[in-house]
Amino acid sequence: MFIVHVHVHVKPECVEDFKNATLANARASVQEPGIARFDVVQSTDDPTRFVLVEVYRDAAANAAHKETAHYPVWRDTVAAMMAEPRTSVKYHSVFPGDTSW
Repeated sequence: MFIVHVHVHVKPECVEDFKNATLANARASVQEPGIARFDVVQSTDDPTRFVLVEVYRDAAANAAHKETAHYPVWRDTVAAMMAEPRTSVKYHSVFPGDTSW
């Protein structure tokens, strides 16, 4: 598995619009054959902070995700909502606790 955590800090006035756009992207993303899981989580301490937890079957699936029709729509829609540029951290799976993937 190839895992990406995308850290996003959203402007306070954009939280609901960001959530709506991101959920639409997530719903489309989980339909991709290379995506095993796509979670959107929001901080309980700071509701302007989100992490997208993207679990791909391999690194090629991550590249394919960026070529879908829905990804650039999301990217362009949320760009002005960011309080700062989003960042990502890439991981590889050492032990998948959930083997239903």
